[in-house]
Amino acid sequence: QVQLVESGGRLVQAGDSLRLSCTFSGDTSSVNDVAWYRRAPGKEREFVGRMWWRRSNTWVADSVKGRFSVSRDGAANTLFLQMNSLKPEDTGVYYCAASTSVRADWYWGAGTEVTVSS
Repeated sequence: QVQLVESGGRLVQAGDSLRLSCTFSGDTSSVNDVAWYRRAPGKEREFVGRMWWRRSNTWVADSVKGRFSVSRDGAANTLFLQMNSLKPEDTGVYYCAASTSVRADWYWGAGTEVTVSS
């Protein structure tokens, strides 16, 4: 089993920067990918960014490319989401998820809320 805890969400103003953290624990050696998703009010969950944990390859969604980036502290089993030039449409609950080599379903954290005021 893998447990994930997100942190760092808060109320910010448009144009601000914010860094979210996702720390995972448990069967950490089985983790393949760690990803960020978000759900805006009234919308479907959408992919934001991802890292292939074993090799640190990263991807971000086209909708946030150039503003958001993904990085990690491998020793601390923590994935970061650096968000710059935030916009009100970035408001939502940001979730961290991990895929592992031991089961098909992803593990999910409880989420951290980001609110961007205009």
